[in-house]
Parts: sequence; structure tokens; C-alpha cells
Amino acid sequence: MNSNTSRPVPRANTGSALLNWVSDTSLALIQLERRFDPFFRPAFDAVLRDPLTRLTTFLINAQRTDEGLRIAEERLLPGEEAFVDAIIATFEKQMRGLWKPGGFERGGNTKTQGIVRAELRVHEGLPEHLRRGIFATPRSYPAWVRFSGPGPYVTPDIDDVGFMSISVKLMDVPGPKLMDEEKWTQDLFGVSPPTFVTPDVRANAQLQENSLKNASLFYFLNFTRPHLLDLVMQGLWIKTQSSPFEAPYFSCVPYLLGEGQAMQYSFWPTDQRRTPIPRLPLRPPDDYLRDAMVAALAHGAVDIELRLQLQTDPHLMPIENAAVLWPERLSPRVPVATLHIPGQKFDSPAQMEFAKRLSYNPWHSIAEHRPLGNQSRARRRIYLSLSQLRHQMNAVPHFEPTGEETFD
Repeated sequence: MNSNTSRPVPRANTGSALLNWVSDTSLALIQLERRFDPFFRPAFDAVLRDPLTRLTTFLINAQRTDEGLRIAEERLLPGEEAFVDAIIATFEKQMRGLWKPGGFERGGNTKTQGIVRAELRVHEGLPEHLRRGIFATPRSYPAWVRFSGPGPYVTPDIDDVGFMSISVKLMDVPGPKLMDEEKWTQDLFGVSPPTFVTPDVRANAQLQENSLKNASLFYFLNFTRPHLLDLVMQGLWIKTQSSPFEAPYFSCVPYLLGEGQAMQYSFWPTDQRRTPIPRLPLRPPDDYLRDAMVAALAHGAVDIELRLQLQTDPHLMPIENAAVLWPERLSPRVPVATLHIPGQKFDSPAQMEFAKRLSYNPWHSIAEHRPLGNQSRARRRIYLSLSQLRHQMNAVPHFEPTGEETFD
């Protein structure tokens, strides 16, 4: 069986029949709501989402203390490496439980909706302070762009938790890289909520403990260490998606923009049209998001705008807390490049399998865009360890693409 074939979410396994029922029932209700969400969500988003997002951000910040850091300054989290060890161990155990050798999928951002050829076109006339790293000159970079579902499962699209991710591998990027396993690449990442699901790696380790039990709900509803505001923030942005080409994607974590500057980046669709979701409120096809991609690229090209947001306030735009939304009133998002996806056919079995060969890691990066913060520092080891496990179990060696790959 193709490991990227949709299947139901496994039932909760908390060790308590009551907690299993609560988790499974909550998930079933969310999945039911997803079928009706498109009928009211546009109005909700237009009127309430942004004010409620600002209110939630205010409440999150009210619970924080000022760390006294400077712009682009980091600070190690106590016990950080032990938390990273725990996250890797939990992910590996979960992956071994979900997948068989030869069919290992990624631990997160698991379901491949599609991997497409693209090019990143850096705009002309950028302000001097933005002309750093890959944005230094107006040029184009070839890219492989993977669109995916949330994971750790491969589910029918209507049954996932309601967010998507984008992974962009730029090629022909000159200069030394922070990881030497790839020589010419720069990887960029985004998810459709504007903040990360956990504030730091300590909380991330707690989330993975619950995910291993197929009961992530209890990470948020833990009475001794609740994350209710994080749940509210995620709930404001996750929804029934119409197409991977029609959602914004946010880096959620910061990166350098040359020495002394920190940024977050985001990807924004340039076309505001929305693909109708078939059959609602009945069940749409399991892979309707991929179908929407196929239809869009059969019709022509898709353009997605890349925007940068500079850190201007070290407290309200933190480096070490990925659950805090950086306010646009303090620093607007500035367009710097366009991700151009030409019309193409991408859903052949060979090209879908090609996605398994690639390893994305934010540390496939030049020094000018070094990842910042504890979540980013953790990703270096987490992504590398899980990629090595996946390639080992699939008997597929690491592969650095050139952009010239072809498929039958």
C-alpha cells in the first residue's frame, strides 16, 4: 500500500477509557464541523478573526515577562538539549509505530499534497536594509516546493486538523551552508497559522508525549500546565482549506536577515479566488486538496508573494517564544520576492515518490539567514535525525536536487 494513501486517524491510546472517549469524541466533532466550516468561516474571518487574534496575543503577552534581550539576540532555554532528545525519541517511536520499512513518511507535515517545480524571483528596488542573503540582488532561484498536510498521520483532507504547510528548497544558492550535507540549497518553511503550536521546546516535548498517545488535545487541556490561549490562537486560524495555493503560510520562527537583523517571513497567494470544495456538507474526495492543485496548474501558473517582517521590539516580537504573533503595527510585512509556479503536471507516481527522497531542514541555509530561537535550534537535530531514520528505513540515501530532475 502506498504510504501516502489517506487513512483514518488512529484512536486515542491514553490508558484511560474515559480520556480515550473524550479525545476521540472531540476529534469526531471537529471533523464534523469541518464539513460546515466553509459556509460561515469567510464571514467570521472578515469580521472577528483579526480582532480576536489581537486580543489573544495581548493575553499571551500579559503572562510573559520581558527577557531583556536585544534585537536578534538569543538565549538558551534551561534543559534545552534534554527536551530535544525527548522530542526525537518520541517522534521516532511514533514513526516506527505508524509506518513500515519502505513506506516511512515524515514525522510532521506528513501527507504530501504535491511537490512542484518553481522559481523564486527576487524583486528589484528593495530597500538597502532588506538586501541581505538571498535577497541581495534581483535574481531567480530554481526551487522544489512541497505542499503538505499537518501530520503525523496521512488522513483524508477533510479529517485533518485544518492547516497546511509549505517547504521551499531553493537551489543554486552560492556560499557556505550551516549544514554541510547540502552545498547549494536554502530551505524555507511555513504553516498556515501565524504562530507555532507550542511556544518553546519544553512545551513541544509535552505535545509530542500526547501526540504519541493519539490524544494531542490533552496537551492544551492539561490542568497543571494548560495551553488554552495557544489552543485559541490555533483555532482562530485552522479551518477547512480549499487549496494549498490559496492559504497564507508563516515561518512562525525568526531568522537572521544579515548580521544584527531578525525577521520572520510569510507566503501570500496573489489570487483571491477560492476553489469550491466538492460535495459539502457530505464528504469530499479524500485528496481534494491535491485535486485543486492539479486543476490550478492545468489552467496556468500560480504566483505566491514572499514577505519579510523585521523584528523591531525584542519583547513584543520575541525570538525565544514562537507562540507570540509579531504585530504588524510595529513592523509591516514587506513584499520582497515572488514564488512563481508554472503550469505543470506533478501528480505522477514517480514525482510523488521523489518527495520522499528530499530532506528539508532550516539549517540548509547560508549564515545570513541563520535560524534563531530554541525551536529553530531544536529543528537542526530533530529534522536531521528523523530524516536519517526515514531514509534508512526506506533504503533511500540522502539526495540534494539540482532542479533538473525529470520524471516519466
